[in-house]
Amino acid sequence: MLAVRLVKLIESHIEQLSRDLSEKVWNSPRCSDLSKVPASELQTRTREIYRNLSDWLLDKADAQVERRYTELGKARAQQSVAYSHFVWAIISTKEHVRTFVQREGLSENAMELHGELELQLLLGHFFDLVLYYTAVGYEQERNRTGATQRRRKGDEQRKST
Repeated sequence: MLAVRLVKLIESHIEQLSRDLSEKVWNSPRCSDLSKVPASELQTRTREIYRNLSDWLLDKADAQVERRYTELGKARAQQSVAYSHFVWAIISTKEHVRTFVQREGLSENAMELHGELELQLLLGHFFDLVLYYTAVGYEQERNRTGATQRRRKGDEQRKST
């Protein structure tokens, strides 16, 4: 199956893809708020996506995607990264992978083209889940932080009266 071959190709180019994506994201004003995240953490997350792509795409491990990306959304909220910058980084990652697949797919017949299209659909679904679960985690953290701040403010008001 071509989709499996393309995923393996992606995984075999982890370092190059991670480096190229990191430069693209870090140099984008749409992602400038990611400077609040340690560079080593960003590099680790980028490699993680490529390294685990076959598990996430081919095994359809939605529970793992939910857990991992809800946690990541919470972490970015704790780091006060603007959500729009975080979303743009995810979109950039998706486009970076899609461009790589298109460039390297080299479909020579209808079956290979079908496999490449199948992989593109799987990528789209995966990144849709990533966007959703990061939003869930981000919102959960913001709601938790907001509730804590409201409690503190209420406590302070009660003490001052």
